Amino acid sequence: MCELMVPVNHGLRREVLSMSTDEYRKTSLFATGSFDLDFPIPDLIGKTEILTEEHREKLCSHLPARAEGYSWSLIFSTSQHGFALNSLYRKMARLESPVLIVIEDTDNNVFGALTSCSLHVSDHFYGTGESLLYKFNPSFKVFHWTGENMYFIKGNMESLSIGAGDGRFGLWLDGDLNQGRSQSCSTYGNEPLAPQEDFVIKTLECWAFV
Repeated sequence: MCELMVPVNHGLRREVLSMSTDEYRKTSLFATGSFDLDFPIPDLIGKTEILTEEHREKLCSHLPARAEGYSWSLIFSTSQHGFALNSLYRKMARLESPVLIVIEDTDNNVFGALTSCSLHVSDHFYGTGESLLYKFNPSFKVFHWTGENMYFIKGNMESLSIGAGDGRFGLWLDGDLNQGRSQSCSTYGNEPLAPQEDFVIKTLECWAFV
């Protein structure tokens, strides 16, 4: 249970809300998008082929509080490390940070995901409600966790899935980081992130907050 102070005439009344602390925190955070909307755009450690300053400014307001104030460090890039999902996993083996996945497809659409932790092989879904999906085309939109399920992240050597439900995936990438798919899914209540459900990856970057 959480307590909330609400104005009543010239004073305050303490009300008890029938929600858990985690639910209250999630509601408060998502209502503003961030704990500090005026936080300066962080420096990049590494060269991006996708992100503009406008991209970074928009994404900053949706980062979890524990990622604010840190530089963005390039952990993996298809341009530097090749088009292989197993290489991506290796680069994150010792990483303890949320991860920003940024994708540009061959039609120059930019979209991706923020995961609450590093990506790794797992037989089960993992992650937390800090994870989200986003897209920039035709306009910037962010899709937060709906609370419908906990199908945040699941990966093996053949594919990586972020968000799922009823056989549909919010973001799905193949093991060669070549083909991808984005569909509406109940985890995030999202629109497809690309104009076409199936897309071809031009460049993929993963950024950590360290």
